[in-house]
Amino acid sequence: MPEETIRTEPVLTDDQVRLNIEQQKKRARELQRALKSGAADALQRAAEFHPRARGHAPEIITQKFAKLSDAQLILARELGVESWPKLTAHIERLNDARKAIAEGAAAPDARSDTIHIRCGSDIRDGLKTAGFAGDFVEFADPYCHGPVPAGEDLPEARAQFISSAYGLPIEDVRARQRREAEELMEAMTRERIILWFEHDSYDQLILARILALLAEQKDLRRRPGQVEMICIDRFPVITRFNGLGQLSPAALRMLWQQRQPVTPQMLKLGTRVWDALRQTSPKRLFEIARTGTSSLPQMAPALLRHLQELPGLDDGLGLTERLTLKMLAEGPMTGGQLFRKLQLESEPLPYLGDLMYWSFLADLKKAEEPPIRTETNPKPQPWPERMISLTPLGEELVAGLADFQSHGAVARWVGGVEVSRKAAPWRWDRTAQRPVLKEG
Repeated sequence: MPEETIRTEPVLTDDQVRLNIEQQKKRARELQRALKSGAADALQRAAEFHPRARGHAPEIITQKFAKLSDAQLILARELGVESWPKLTAHIERLNDARKAIAEGAAAPDARSDTIHIRCGSDIRDGLKTAGFAGDFVEFADPYCHGPVPAGEDLPEARAQFISSAYGLPIEDVRARQRREAEELMEAMTRERIILWFEHDSYDQLILARILALLAEQKDLRRRPGQVEMICIDRFPVITRFNGLGQLSPAALRMLWQQRQPVTPQMLKLGTRVWDALRQTSPKRLFEIARTGTSSLPQMAPALLRHLQELPGLDDGLGLTERLTLKMLAEGPMTGGQLFRKLQLESEPLPYLGDLMYWSFLADLKKAEEPPIRTETNPKPQPWPERMISLTPLGEELVAGLADFQSHGAVARWVGGVEVSRKAAPWRWDRTAQRPVLKEG
């Protein structure tokens, strides 16, 4: 629901993701020659990317892992693909998609009444350019941030939080909520529904919500194959894949071939996740993540990342807060610099939009004893332009010498779990990698 104003994942052009098969064959032959000659760089690449070469001495790599097929495997793995055959297949599919767009081929989704559902508007225009004909629905309440309580008051609780945290007029938020909910329910009557999602907690928690709603639709259970999903956590050539919004129209069209049917197991898991997310204890959500989510492989890592926003058992900081203070330990930065560094370098599973991050910074500043300070300026600066630095408490927290929850941290929520002085003291044990109740 919050709109980004700072983009950290620009759409990549076709030239940036284009791979030429003949060029890759040439690169593989060059790498093979370098492996045979014992070139240090080539040996390092083999040790890092060849699954059977790891741990071997350089002379063994040169003797046993310097065939052309070895060089091709290393090259494919460097580009984010499991094998050389899969790399060549990827190149062919992307070329086919590019050609189909250029020639104005029939829409991939034209044979049925299709609607595309996404937790944002980032690929809306890209789908049109790629030649898709179906309608587009955005359902984007960021359940990864703020309260997600059980009970019928959820919409109002979410509206109040979004309005307060992101500085949006409450009536505008409520109106958008109603519109998105109505459009989503109408979408469920379509002949074909396509869900477009990625691997972070923003996407996966919204996906759980949509799957739970789909599971309630009796008509869908009688019409197998009506709902399909495209959900990815990587894309060849993109070293740090942060989301579908990075992909070119040709890449989006190519992904059409990777869609899979939404199964009863997926609907059941989505319902379980949605119910567990809203509990006042994180135990059920953790158990789902711990035991694995085989029908939705990206769900478990996203749930574990979500739970790391609980206060750390040792320092009372959620992971986003901890990463922010560690970045500031390198020196003062503007809010915009912090956000870019967080998304592009520090965050293990990027999920925040910039308005969401400004809310995190504001809460750190509002603590009874803040760990950050901003430069005094006669004219208030927006967060992207404010220079931010650590206070003495912030330095102690970075050094592991203090507990933020003991210094008046602002009350907040992690799903249905309230983090405040009056609530049960749920913490995240970074050593055991699990939620625990803090004693004392």
